[in-house]
Amino acid sequence: MQVESGPPVNYLIPVGDGFVPLNQHIGKSLRLEFTGNIYCTECGRKTSKSFAQGFCYPCFKSLASCDMCIMKPETCHYHLGTCREPEWGEAHCMQDHIVYLANSSGLKVGITRGTQIPTRWIDQGATQAIPMFRVGSRLHSGLLEVTIKKQVSDRTDWRKLLKGDADSVDMVALRQQIFNHAEEDLKQLKLDNPGLEWEFLDAAPVSLSFPVESYPQKISSLNFDKNPLVEGVLQGIKGQYLILDSGVINIRKFAGYEVTVPI
Repeated sequence: MQVESGPPVNYLIPVGDGFVPLNQHIGKSLRLEFTGNIYCTECGRKTSKSFAQGFCYPCFKSLASCDMCIMKPETCHYHLGTCREPEWGEAHCMQDHIVYLANSSGLKVGITRGTQIPTRWIDQGATQAIPMFRVGSRLHSGLLEVTIKKQVSDRTDWRKLLKGDADSVDMVALRQQIFNHAEEDLKQLKLDNPGLEWEFLDAAPVSLSFPVESYPQKISSLNFDKNPLVEGVLQGIKGQYLILDSGVINIRKFAGYEVTVPI
């Protein structure tokens, strides 16, 4: 789904060549039906199975965007000359990255390209977020993330995320507290990685709100692979999840799936 900053966040779902705004359908019935067709989001070929959220197998095996370093940025190997697609790596990895703290299902640390703020926070369903460091590459952001996650998790509990908003916390104070506790580890990180530089940021925290009328008491996950028909009353949208009275579905998980949406 495409997102636009709110408040609340505004969601649009791609249908055909256009986009259908979803916020206005909250409280109304919504029907999504998978046709059985899956197309690679990179090359467009029809595939029987989607890999890494939207790719056919040949693209999954060849694209830099499907490499392990996407999930583990501290393993980025562009500087070694072994990137599958050097031009892609230059455009996506050798750019300014932000190491941030977000409050979604609880406090977490994460990274994103500077151009992906606040989209990254919206996709994670964060109600609060704050930048912490700016660095010049994905590798360096990954090394910092590994250091900070000694104190703070780098994961989101999606079930907790969909049961309500996280309790509000003082993001500025937590950023400083985490930095202070990590000071010795950060010094060692610099010694172990010559050339690693960062800027500690004093940017203000950001608050986000999502269009949710009610959260489910019990989480039931919906899946096009198990049932091609997903329907129910749309109760809200958070992160990349549609919250229906019949269950929740992660729309991003089914990138490349051909789905009809009668409006």
